[in-house]
Amino acid sequence: MSEEPVRSGYQQRPDYRVDLLARTNTMTAVFDGRQLASSDACLLVDEQDHGLVVYFPSDAVDLTQLESVDLHTICPYKGEASYWTARGSDRPWVAWTYPLPHPPVARLAGYVAFDQSVVQVTIGAGRYTGVRS
Repeated sequence: MSEEPVRSGYQQRPDYRVDLLARTNTMTAVFDGRQLASSDACLLVDEQDHGLVVYFPSDAVDLTQLESVDLHTICPYKGEASYWTARGSDRPWVAWTYPLPHPPVARLAGYVAFDQSVVQVTIGAGRYTGVRS
């Protein structure tokens, strides 16, 4: 990770939206026939100007099937991302995380997302929590 703090884009665009939506749907991530993750405690991230992305709690991800790669990118609204590839794959990366996300999306810490163009992420049925408003 970089030595300097990542500047937040919210200073220039305080109206920019990154909505973190907790879901009880059972979601799975499969790559090349291998299940990489499964959970009913995912976050669905709806970021302005981007598609919907499912983030899995890290304890629901089979990290034995992933290998850290030396790739870090900066999102001005989420922070600095670190990446993994799938073991035995020729893909440069298939998953990422934000270890120290910006405060408006702090809940992303401890969650892992997958490149949904190569990892099949499915959303199953949700479970009723008994909460109605």
